[in-house]
Amino acid sequence: MVNIFSAAGPITNALMKHAGVRPQLIEIEPGTIMNFWIPIEQAKNKPVHTKPALLLLHSFAADGILTWQFQVMALSSKYSIYVPDFLFFGQSFTDEKERSPEFQAQCLAKGLSKLGVDKCIAVGLSYGGMVGFKMAEMYPSLVRGMVVSGSVVALTESISSESFERLGLSSWSEGLLPNTAEGVKAMLSLGTYKLPWLPNFLFTHFLEVMFTNRKQREELLEALVVSDEDFQTPHFSQNDKIFTMDLARKMKEQLGEKTILLGIEKAGHLSPLERPCVFNRCLEKLLDSIVADEKKE
Repeated sequence: MVNIFSAAGPITNALMKHAGVRPQLIEIEPGTIMNFWIPIEQAKNKPVHTKPALLLLHSFAADGILTWQFQVMALSSKYSIYVPDFLFFGQSFTDEKERSPEFQAQCLAKGLSKLGVDKCIAVGLSYGGMVGFKMAEMYPSLVRGMVVSGSVVALTESISSESFERLGLSSWSEGLLPNTAEGVKAMLSLGTYKLPWLPNFLFTHFLEVMFTNRKQREELLEALVVSDEDFQTPHFSQNDKIFTMDLARKMKEQLGEKTILLGIEKAGHLSPLERPCVFNRCLEKLLDSIVADEKKE
């Protein structure tokens, strides 16, 4: 039986091309390659930076374009959109041993530089939000604003312990790197407000396609967790079942008065996929606010 997700590749490419983006492999450094979906105009060596650059950073459950396809289609008329696949997702890979979110952020920054992007607004979901926060901390002139969903500034040991107890997990790998179709279903159930009925073969097909590089991804998750003693809330000049609203409120307090908190009813951790229309309306509101602030400066 043909894998549905593999067979959908050409259809996805056609839809994304119609939306204005196409994939391009970028050599970050020898031995490190990242796949970016970039504006078609740029892929054809035409001017592209007349619109604000928007960087969409995916979750741990899927690659970039599967996570953000609805947002690409909705926002490409107003923004120059860049959707990377993190290292060990999609076609992105490195022979380096480093697995930290700092290294992901460094590679993203180098990739954007090679693409001529000197400032952007970052939008991160879950893991992507944590990498985005790290990139904003390391490259404040590059990341001029951030929107995150289902994320925290950093995944500390105390947050992990509380989450494991509440979710019935022993590790992040147990929840985010399933090895059975039932495990995929359980992961998606955790990530949604209410998982719709889907035939079992879809979970099997998702498992076959989306969970490559398992050893490296386990190492990414291990490197993501930091001790509470080592974590310090960074200063930024920029304006679910898994991570709760209580955590979101605490994060808002940590980040200061420039931070805006919006909630989406009847949506879980994967809100960009579960309720894309509502998510897009909230996202556009926040992006418009960031762009307006930029114009004032």
